[in-house]
Amino acid sequence: MDLQLLDKRALVTGGSRGIGKAIARALAREGVDVALLARDVPALRAAADELSAQTGRKVVGVSADTTDDDAVRVAVTAAVQLLGGPIDILVNAAAEPAGFAGPPPLAGITAGFFHAELDTKVMGYLRCAQAVVAGMKANGWGRIVNISGLAARQTGNTVGSIRNVAVAAMTKNLADELGPAGINVTVVHPGLTRTERTAPLVAARAAAQGVPTADVEAQMAAGNSIHHIVDADEVADVVLFLCSPRSRAINGDVIAAGGGQPRVIHY
Repeated sequence: MDLQLLDKRALVTGGSRGIGKAIARALAREGVDVALLARDVPALRAAADELSAQTGRKVVGVSADTTDDDAVRVAVTAAVQLLGGPIDILVNAAAEPAGFAGPPPLAGITAGFFHAELDTKVMGYLRCAQAVVAGMKANGWGRIVNISGLAARQTGNTVGSIRNVAVAAMTKNLADELGPAGINVTVVHPGLTRTERTAPLVAARAAAQGVPTADVEAQMAAGNSIHHIVDADEVADVVLFLCSPRSRAINGDVIAAGGGQPRVIHY
């Protein structure tokens, strides 16, 4: 299937590593020129050089902290200049996965922690949308995909659940507002996903439990209905379709990309 993405321009936040980097690679392989946005300048440069060499497309890095209004505006302006035109596709992925660090219990949730988490994942996503949407409206077309997470659908991480539910609510509101302008806004909920962070995490758990790493991987894979740890590239495949003109019929909705949650029904 031709995804009709050739020569589109994309901004991927959190694009220097993990799921964001995998999404940027998938977009570039489909003929999209991509700007990666992250805070770590050396990591940005390395990722941009790597993806450009792999795909043959223009891949550039722009540095910003998405909790800073001015920094986001400056970075998006730079991305537009470097890519040669307005951003067609925004993928918001600049946030720590909810399940990566141990979540604090009720007594450990401070105001500072709570507000920082929502400032990054909810307001940060909004800031980036605000910075690109004028160009999308001018072109009469755009795609915004917000990477959230399955903590929105399960307990065990209070702040992780709150911020991910908030991303879904924000997305639906933006979809209804921007849909008439040709801009679709959707959410992808990854679950446990294999990235460059997975191997050290597995090794640490294996050492703590005194078992082989293969046993830990099996335990982790058993958490979904395909009994396979979903890879970042597999999440990127889902996002890629949502970024394309082919996805017009999907707007404001949530797509789970975690291998299926056993024993629950979402409708």
